[in-house]
Amino acid sequence: MYREIIKDLRQWKDKTRRKPLLLTGVRQCGKTYIIDAFARECFKNYVYINFEASENLSAVFEYDFDVKRIITEIERNLKVKIIPGKTLVFFDEIQECPRAITSLKYFCENMKDLHIVCAGSLLGVALKKEQISFPVGKVNRLQLYPMSFKEFVIANDRNDLIDVFSKWPIDRAIPELYSVPMMKLLKEYYIVGGMPEAVKTWIETHDIDEVEEVQNEILNDYADDFSKHAPASDVPKIRWIWDSVPVQLAKENNKFVFSHVKEGKRSAELEDALQWLCDAGLISRTELVEKPEIPLSGNADKTYFKVYMSDVGLLRAKSMIAAKTILEESALFIKFKGTFAENYVLNELISAGKVPYFWRSGNSAEIDFIFESDGEMIPVEVKAADNTQAKSYRQFCKKYNPGKGYKLSQKNIAENMCENTKTYSIPLYLAWNIDHYN
Repeated sequence: MYREIIKDLRQWKDKTRRKPLLLTGVRQCGKTYIIDAFARECFKNYVYINFEASENLSAVFEYDFDVKRIITEIERNLKVKIIPGKTLVFFDEIQECPRAITSLKYFCENMKDLHIVCAGSLLGVALKKEQISFPVGKVNRLQLYPMSFKEFVIANDRNDLIDVFSKWPIDRAIPELYSVPMMKLLKEYYIVGGMPEAVKTWIETHDIDEVEEVQNEILNDYADDFSKHAPASDVPKIRWIWDSVPVQLAKENNKFVFSHVKEGKRSAELEDALQWLCDAGLISRTELVEKPEIPLSGNADKTYFKVYMSDVGLLRAKSMIAAKTILEESALFIKFKGTFAENYVLNELISAGKVPYFWRSGNSAEIDFIFESDGEMIPVEVKAADNTQAKSYRQFCKKYNPGKGYKLSQKNIAENMCENTKTYSIPLYLAWNIDHYN
């Protein structure tokens, strides 16, 4: 299946200042698949080492960090030939071999011609837990996320729709010829999400029960990771927080409240468990910015935040919302409909390289997301239906005068002025193409 990150991998391959590449991402988001595809496309041969499955190869790194010796021993043990410039070496689940992580510094300094890619599903967790010495400045980094909506559309053999919308003009209304299939695909994306195995199962079977079986297996695997990789004292807390995410998102004021995780528990007792889930990539958090000035990161309130799941399909499965409820837009779904739209847009923004925050003025006004772009502050208002009468958006524009902003909803495409802010109203299914309208 097509993944946008393949473009970044090709660029990395030919970089003059290339370093070993570290690819991170939540477990089962497709890291091994995309590196395998990249290797077969761009290299003469390919050496794959999974430190979780081949623990004995960790011994190769125990003696010293002489990279020539390390490569020679890998060749001998795997009966392969490694040729710098022609071979891709892939260290998978590298967090299981801390000395392999340290060795990247020496590969960077002493064997620049060799292409090395490393991946780790729980690397962020391992670095903190094991206090691993990370080779700062000696690696290039890329992050892989679950499949975006654009990738989902392409996987469903509708690349034609992506081509149509890649350069769609803001002043041309979108006809039903294109809007109807895109809205249908977006509903399916809310159901299936972007975990590659779930997407593959959907494409091959179009059987929702089979998709849900895959999603529940993934959720169970994540829960198993809590027990295997988290400190024993934190495991119950991690489960409480993990189980509370859908409930907290469903609240009208969806600020994350620690006391709602478990009665009687305070933030000091649960913060480490929340951070574990963030480090594992399972959740994302957006922080409040009350005074939106550049840089936003310097004005964020780290104690006031919302928490979202990394995949909207897993959010649906974990919330136990029936696919039929989404497909038929049941009245029972109204309360949670906005939550899905918000979580979906957040994930699209993150996969596009944005760092979203949110703005709230007391209890009277809120902007779902704001992010920085080229020194500008960009507000994003999300509406699950076609009602775009956003008083909060107008209030924000009047008070802070951003040059441009976005309203995402089920409404057709348009451009207008809100106070002095050029505002692009675009359908939710075009969140992946937000940068085209600027």
